[in-house]
Amino acid sequence: MSAFQISHIMKFMTASALTLALSSTLLANLSAAATPTEYLDYPKLLEEQRNWAGLSTKTVHVSNITWTYSEGGSKDKPTLLLIHGLDSNRDSWNEVARSLTKQYHVIVPDLPGSGNTKAPLNFDFSIPNLSEELRFFVETLRIQNKLNIAGHSLGGSIAMFYASQYTLDTKSLFLMGASGLFQNNHTQYTKNPIYLKQLVVSQPGDLNFVMKKAMVNQPFVPEVRLKQQEQQLIAQSGDTSKLINEVFKLNHQYTVASFRNLLKSIDAPTLILWGKQDQIVNFEVASEIKSSIRHAQQPIILNNVGHMPILEAPQRVTESYLDFLSKIQYQNNVAAKH
Repeated sequence: MSAFQISHIMKFMTASALTLALSSTLLANLSAAATPTEYLDYPKLLEEQRNWAGLSTKTVHVSNITWTYSEGGSKDKPTLLLIHGLDSNRDSWNEVARSLTKQYHVIVPDLPGSGNTKAPLNFDFSIPNLSEELRFFVETLRIQNKLNIAGHSLGGSIAMFYASQYTLDTKSLFLMGASGLFQNNHTQYTKNPIYLKQLVVSQPGDLNFVMKKAMVNQPFVPEVRLKQQEQQLIAQSGDTSKLINEVFKLNHQYTVASFRNLLKSIDAPTLILWGKQDQIVNFEVASEIKSSIRHAQQPIILNNVGHMPILEAPQRVTESYLDFLSKIQYQNNVAAKH
């Protein structure tokens, strides 16, 4: 596939791994006249997509982790840290990042156990530890001051832990389908790890099943692309299962009340966005987060959207986030003048 062809299919991207966080890579649509192919240079196509989004791939070694991440935009602009979810990778943000890199400095890491980031076999996948390791990564890149953080699903949970611990450094927070301990949680996936593990892509055919659970309207996914994504997810299914175990360990470390107190310690302006038909983390959780974070805005609920707004409604996600960031910048400018 030539670079010319790819440039005409970029706005249609293919879904990557979907479980609790269920973020994914961009969806690639093929022309109806295109000849079916049996082979696709998957790594090359992903790199083309990142370039299209204004991102480039970089690596950095921090402690015992070799982080792989995407970076784009001017370093003179405010920094956005975009965190993907469980059984996924940094490419889940590519389509949204395309608009963000034009105005902001954007960093999108593969979390340990996901994508191309390498962690030791005995790595601690607990949410608090992931948040701490993310802080070490952020400090190594020297972007910790006035950081804007966005997280989808499990990435949202990590973002909340980070923002609650580093309140002075967190300039804003964007939560999308975020997981955690909430009174209004009532889906089977947030109540029982057995059900959640049914969404782990561990064998051929699993990805199709997961996509049906995660999205209201599934975009077209070329079969050759789907197979390669599925193989990649199967290879990391062991670490995905470990992450799920750690998610449910939060039930032993926190209660609904103590988790709410954690949210109350967050001081950053917060944008909350949810799909109304989310079957993984039901949309009623959005209002509960709103009531717990003091500077949270009224949640944006998207109708006919499931757990994957980042794929089902990327334009709405981008518009909402850019509008939010613009308001934050305006408020900061006004405050600085006084």
